[in-house]
Amino acid sequence: MIHRRKSAFEKWFSFSRHRRRQGADEHVQQLDAQDLSALRDQIITGDEQAQYAHGASVDLSEHLAKVRREFIGQSELLYQHAMLIVLMRRDADVAANYERFKRMWLSQRDFLVKHLDLRWLISACDTFIDHDTDPVMRAVLMNGPLLANTVKLAETERFILGVNAETPDQPEALGALWSHRVGLFDGIAGFIPGTDDTLRNMRWRLEAVCQLHPLGAVVMEIFERLQRESNDNVYLRFKQRHTREKTRWWD
Repeated sequence: MIHRRKSAFEKWFSFSRHRRRQGADEHVQQLDAQDLSALRDQIITGDEQAQYAHGASVDLSEHLAKVRREFIGQSELLYQHAMLIVLMRRDADVAANYERFKRMWLSQRDFLVKHLDLRWLISACDTFIDHDTDPVMRAVLMNGPLLANTVKLAETERFILGVNAETPDQPEALGALWSHRVGLFDGIAGFIPGTDDTLRNMRWRLEAVCQLHPLGAVVMEIFERLQRESNDNVYLRFKQRHTREKTRWWD
């Protein structure tokens, strides 16, 4: 049985969640103090080279520093967009931060669409699906993660198998996926066989969107059939590689 999302009540009693969002308010001060157009025109500088963040630090400031490093040489607005997503994922003043996030998209849509990589475009879709009340918007944006995560699985499998799809999984490729971030394309990182929570989280969002209409049952049935042993496909093959019960994405 797929694990359900924790309720707001359960999250409130989680000490680690409180630690993960401690000091969140100070990080939105710059965003609130400046015009979005001004942030768009600021370029982030640093002595280090841009590098994708990998893994999550419990300390919020430490984690955001790693995220900010991704955007060296890019617009400050792109980092502020990522920061809002991080804060909402850590349950920090979600209602207010979602309003900031939505206001940013309504006024800076064309810039964000052009300059965000796929990683953050997918995260933006996930955020709208999780927090908006418009059922049409949520249903439309669900197409983004579905498309990207399916391709992510296929490209990860190609990385694991190498040039010959008939060979077993290559240990060195699996070791790379388990030990560090493996970039695939346009900011997308490889799926981590055995433990990754990407598909579980996508399943949660898909269920929420499909519950908006009785015929959403058709989509959920399609998703379930992709997991069946008789239907050999990339979803089933990663199900067979999976080991962590908490992040399973099938019933």
